[in-house]
Amino acid sequence: MPSSNIKTIKAAIIPCSPPSNLEKNWQKLLANAITDPAQLLKQLNLSKQYLAGALKACQQFPLRVPQYYVDLMDKNNINDPLLKQILPLDLEMEAIEGFSQDPTGDLNAKVSQGILDKYQGRGLIISTGACAVHCRYCFRRHFPYQNENAGAKQWQQTIEYLTTATDLNEIILSGGDPLCLSNQRLVFLLDELDKIPHIKRIRWHSRFPVVLPYRLDQGLIDLIQQSRFKHIFVLHLNHPKEITSVLKKRLRPLVKLNVLLLNQAVLLKGINDQSEILAKLSEACFDADILPYYLHKLDKVAGAAHFEVSDKKARKIILQLRNQLSGYLVPRYVEEVAGEKSKQWL
Repeated sequence: MPSSNIKTIKAAIIPCSPPSNLEKNWQKLLANAITDPAQLLKQLNLSKQYLAGALKACQQFPLRVPQYYVDLMDKNNINDPLLKQILPLDLEMEAIEGFSQDPTGDLNAKVSQGILDKYQGRGLIISTGACAVHCRYCFRRHFPYQNENAGAKQWQQTIEYLTTATDLNEIILSGGDPLCLSNQRLVFLLDELDKIPHIKRIRWHSRFPVVLPYRLDQGLIDLIQQSRFKHIFVLHLNHPKEITSVLKKRLRPLVKLNVLLLNQAVLLKGINDQSEILAKLSEACFDADILPYYLHKLDKVAGAAHFEVSDKKARKIILQLRNQLSGYLVPRYVEEVAGEKSKQWL
């Protein structure tokens, strides 16, 4: 990215005055995310009987959820599909055979600081260990982010590796969540990647816009617009309730820039394991210019066994979706197998 463009972007993303009341400050909203299970239960008018288990599970994997996402949940409903994705439960502490701390083989795929070589032609960067929300089924809930991310101190090593890996033409920004990085840090990241001629595409994997759409601010739009790369955003929407008017409004500038928007859902017991729900999700995604892409079989990460859907039921759901939807609205049902160079179709 030419230095003149970087100056233009920096001028755009570093405001000379505080944001107006019309522009939500995503960093402030994120800083005020709920981390106390007692506060969450109180807001949703739920019984304190769930508190002890939540506190126990938080010792292993803390609660974190923005107020925006909580406001989408139904009160007095412990089975709300959004709540079930983020509420810590004592079930997470049970050791279940076949569930491990690294189900997708991330640690064995490391080739340099913060870089995983998992897919042909693509390099996956662990850009940060931070997330806007802690999903209880997260396959990296045990990942040692403190040692394995491309942070500022290790970034030069990351760039040196990517420069020599001429077989790579696409960078996957993962984490954590890459949108937890400030626009200033993202400008630096894209500027460094711009120096590597064989990199053509940037793919962002992010749940941030789902749980706090205000992250899609003008500064982020500007840096994407002025980048030479083709950009793809893979969102993580699991339920039609997550597609709001706010999210659709915030996605519009990306659509106008011809950024490809894809959805990658996870099949979750008691949340979206019905063809009617997934059909509504696909329709709602398409209405928001998001193409249904993958429906993931649950990664067998320790602490998430209670979300698992049987293969028999999953195949039945996919067959029902094929009968209910146009082909382009049916996501591919896939599984990630450690050591394989691509998702495995099921």
